[in-house]
Amino acid sequence: MASISAWLTAFRLRTLPLSLSAIILGSLLAAYHGSFHWAVFIGAVLTTLFLQILSNLANDYGDAVHGVDNQERTGPKRGLQTGAISLRQMKSAILIFILLALASGIWLIIVGMKGLLLTHGLLLFLLGIAAIVAALKYTMGKNPYGYAGWGDVSVFLFFGLVGVLGVYFLHTHELTWPETLPAVSIGCFSAGVLNLNNLRDRENDRAFGKHTLVVKLGAQKAKGYHAALLLTGMLSAIAYSSYRSATAWQWLYLLSFIGFVRNMFAVYRNRQPELLDPELKKLALSTLAFALLFGLGLII
Repeated sequence: MASISAWLTAFRLRTLPLSLSAIILGSLLAAYHGSFHWAVFIGAVLTTLFLQILSNLANDYGDAVHGVDNQERTGPKRGLQTGAISLRQMKSAILIFILLALASGIWLIIVGMKGLLLTHGLLLFLLGIAAIVAALKYTMGKNPYGYAGWGDVSVFLFFGLVGVLGVYFLHTHELTWPETLPAVSIGCFSAGVLNLNNLRDRENDRAFGKHTLVVKLGAQKAKGYHAALLLTGMLSAIAYSSYRSATAWQWLYLLSFIGFVRNMFAVYRNRQPELLDPELKKLALSTLAFALLFGLGLII
């Protein structure tokens, strides 16, 4: 049996605050528009946590099977990589979290869709299935899309647009285009975290056939792409506030931009990939801070 510490490492707890950023922001946007429901918020949090852990476990399994997780890899050692967890145990854990994500997702749809057409619920259910498939196919299977450079698109869609707008819809039962702007912000910042991860692992990924966008672009262009992601995220938030004629409190999130700007310069100046690892946590926490400050500024 694998130890509890081995499983906690495999769950990658430091990734969880980033995954919750979309739920927090979507819920606080809904509260700003006078429609917040605790049952929806709790259901969305649980479903997101289960999906994030599922994605982490599937990523470990896929990279281990494809040989990417090896002794040459720069990042933290993973359970399968060290032998602390067996492939069979990881398969079982993946199945458990698929079932947990399905159960909590169905409950979330039930509590969030009261009074709406059945077709809306079916559409959200299909989005949930798509999220599970995306989590699995990132590195698992014969043709994982993460190995072809499409991981950034998936993260932008599911961590940004679907995450923010989906939970916003479950709270409010409506969608308005301005809320797309902060959803784009979260999507860009989340894609930035993935890009940073791939910048750190680029040499090992290239050697073992994991053709991430960083591998395709090269390190220097990937650094420029990283800056573009963070700048787009910041500008999208500013565009939303300008459109809503924000009060002084509603610009509170500008404080989080300090972390994004600092991260851009840290990445631009970096010459040793292993030194990027601490920046992952910092960027994830900056994204969480953005979500909290943006939402709190709206409802103060």
